[in-house]
Amino acid sequence: MIYVVFCSVLKSFYCLNGLSVQSPYLILCTQYFLLFTHYLLPTMNHPNTLSFWERESFFKGIDVAIIGSGIVGLNAAISIKENDPSVKVAIFERGALPEGASTRNAGFACFGSITELMDDLENNSENDVFSLVEKRFKGLQKLRQRVGDDNLEYLEHGGYEMFKNTPSERLIFEKCADQLSYFNKNLKSITGQNETYIISEENFNFNATLPLLIHNVAEGQINVGGMMTRLLEIARSHNVLIFNGLKIEKIRDNTEGVVLTTSEGWEISTAKLIVATNGFARQLMPELAVTPARNQVLITEPIPNLTIKGCFHYDKGYYYFRNVGNRILLGGGRNLDFENEMTDDFSTTELIQNNLIQLLTDTILPNKTFKIDTWWSGILGIGTVKKPIIQHVSPNVVVAVRMGGMGVAIGSLVGEEAGFLMMNGER
Repeated sequence: MIYVVFCSVLKSFYCLNGLSVQSPYLILCTQYFLLFTHYLLPTMNHPNTLSFWERESFFKGIDVAIIGSGIVGLNAAISIKENDPSVKVAIFERGALPEGASTRNAGFACFGSITELMDDLENNSENDVFSLVEKRFKGLQKLRQRVGDDNLEYLEHGGYEMFKNTPSERLIFEKCADQLSYFNKNLKSITGQNETYIISEENFNFNATLPLLIHNVAEGQINVGGMMTRLLEIARSHNVLIFNGLKIEKIRDNTEGVVLTTSEGWEISTAKLIVATNGFARQLMPELAVTPARNQVLITEPIPNLTIKGCFHYDKGYYYFRNVGNRILLGGGRNLDFENEMTDDFSTTELIQNNLIQLLTDTILPNKTFKIDTWWSGILGIGTVKKPIIQHVSPNVVVAVRMGGMGVAIGSLVGEEAGFLMMNGER
């Protein structure tokens, strides 16, 4: 039919322009058209589909699909299988490894510095602020319980907040010091510590900073590679299917379930779906109130006689660093270019690289020589409020996103809540 229409149109064009329908050009065009329709058009009209064997062996009968194999996605899968081993759970991950922030963060086991909490109290109720702190703390305990401190390489060196030696920063420190008893009183029931925050005189040989720091004694640090390796092992031990390198580009929700379309053009059916892609969530659901934010990170080569131990926040938390053995891991600087750092692009920028190196040279490691081992970036999911989004967007679809840079702390609980919500409804 297509051929008949084509020939008719082409002959009409030739006649209208006084050309012969026996023209060799017409014959040549017709031959090219036949070649196109016979060999090329069939491949263009039909999408790449799964074979019968692939569909039946790998993707048949999925009860719950999860997009994203980070902390949230894996904990959701594990929690569902722990509660009902008969549920068929499959995780779809676009990268060879969990992409986003789960394997690309700094490994801070933290739940809130005083300056952060003071800032939060200016815009939120006391109950909301300390409820979120409690969720972070309980999330860390859940993570430690599930993964194990040995696998996490958990070290409770504490968290420190350091301040520039400037009049404005000195005023901020004094305000924090005045509020220590208030915060310790509110956190006692959460951490079990009489004094979660104390003023520290520890000398780390920083330059151009106040000699006093605020020390959170209940915070620690972890190896995020060890964390994710163990979570993957636990998920697989529960027979969770994990498909890496399979990007979901479209979700089609209907009364019978959800159809996922991959970048290969495959269509995969599932009864239920959990979206746990955090900073990438709006690629699938543009209506969600979550924005990607890039954090750039470096780590040095080993530094002889390094005395720095712990996790540190600096300049209102826009910079953060810690020791990894005898190396320094440093990240942040997003405040230098907020607009361009609101991105899900994993590249790094010269502006922030130079700034981080300058901070290492002038403040953190003065009078020490160091070399940069490597750079990378991670993508956070943030919003105008810090509370994560854990909700049904339809009877078949739950979203669990917007960790607000606290995925290590709250990811385990968020995943667990998402799994419970999907299988049982509200708690």
